[in-house]
Amino acid sequence: MTLQVALMGTDLIGQARTGTGKTLAFSIPVIQRTLAPGDADYEQLAAPGKPQALIVAPTRELALQVANDVKTASKNRGTRNLTIYGGVPYEPQLEALESGVDIVVGTPGRILDLVNRRALDISHVKSLVLDEADEMLDLGFLPDVEAILARTPETRQTMLFSATMPGAIVSLARKHMHHPMNIRAESSEANQTVPATNQFVWQAHDMDKPEIVARILQADDVGRVIIFSRTKRAAQRLADDLADRGFPASPLHGDMAQKAREKALQGFRDGKVNILVATDVAARGIDVAGITHVINYTCPEDDKTYVHRIGRTGRAGASGTAVTFVDWADVQRWKLINKALDLPFDEPEETYSTSEHLFRDLGIDPTVSGRLKPAAPKEKKKDDAPSGSAGGSSRNRNRTRRRSGSGDGKPADRSEQTSASTSDTASEGENGQPRRRRRRRRRSGGSGSQGEASSHASASSD
Repeated sequence: MTLQVALMGTDLIGQARTGTGKTLAFSIPVIQRTLAPGDADYEQLAAPGKPQALIVAPTRELALQVANDVKTASKNRGTRNLTIYGGVPYEPQLEALESGVDIVVGTPGRILDLVNRRALDISHVKSLVLDEADEMLDLGFLPDVEAILARTPETRQTMLFSATMPGAIVSLARKHMHHPMNIRAESSEANQTVPATNQFVWQAHDMDKPEIVARILQADDVGRVIIFSRTKRAAQRLADDLADRGFPASPLHGDMAQKAREKALQGFRDGKVNILVATDVAARGIDVAGITHVINYTCPEDDKTYVHRIGRTGRAGASGTAVTFVDWADVQRWKLINKALDLPFDEPEETYSTSEHLFRDLGIDPTVSGRLKPAAPKEKKKDDAPSGSAGGSSRNRNRTRRRSGSGDGKPADRSEQTSASTSDTASEGENGQPRRRRRRRRRSGGSGSQGEASSHASASSD
């Protein structure tokens, strides 16, 4: 629906449910309208080697995904593409910009940073795309986006794509776009969620959630799974808990280094890890094939977050399953989400890890447990008896006998014999009466009773 309009250079606003192909809807026109170094008219550009197209995405993960799609689609065009985002060194990005770039994909913060450093020149951009514009609004990037738009030519083509269209985004479009064509992929009455996604909303106790999740992960049709948590700490804790239960889970949140985030997402794409426990940093636009289940471990903040979370499954015509847990404290928030999306879950059903409908609805074997690999009991070695036990004292006695020479028939060291005899002598008084044992302190030039004790001990040892 967008290609014919976008290829003519007309400004447009594209709105459709997540998972319906918005990325190619703007990347194909951008690539087609960008001249590559081998084209005949390339040298006729006002500034050859400066970016001709700029695609702005709200998160690093989404920028990387869009850049990968652009790379695939432009394989035979020969355009030079660059992805710029924070959390990584500047040098490779600066070197690429110096050598010449045609299409830039990046996040608002790093784009504006490089523009202010005068390393990135966007004054010759012909095509500008704002992807997931409503997410940029939610993340507070709107001032950066305004600053970026102010540095681009007035004659540019602007394309804005989003799953939802809040008032602030509409105002942005009116201010910076010229008579945009509004293209919506379904009627205004259509549901915002994908019909192919089966949705379940349950009221669950926080302490029972890991057990419920462990059972869901053993359903018949489970492939790749994304579990969304509200906080970074909760995501890390759940990922560790699932790994301890034997499930291959990896966290993805903002406290992780950028390289670790990329590694986690790539491992999820490659199938090395089938469970991703993420915060909403991964909720926008992440397109991974084979995601069969999305679990909202915590209730989403609003209806937009819910739409984008569950939109990770049921993509491109495939079916999917979305399970949402609602805590008792989140019931009112969920009622607002339910009403906004016109969903039939106004009263979430109370659910536990032993509830029959849990197994019935998701096709789970009732005999499964919450742990794939039971923890093997640690075998207690015979030699590991406590020091106060009979086994420990017996071992100590044997060790003493061996060291004194009576255990194995070997003569003891002379210094050990001297020490033993000194100890025995010190335990008796001059009249043969037992006396309390005292610690002797060595002092240079000692005299008196200590000197007598020393000479007495020495005589005994001799």
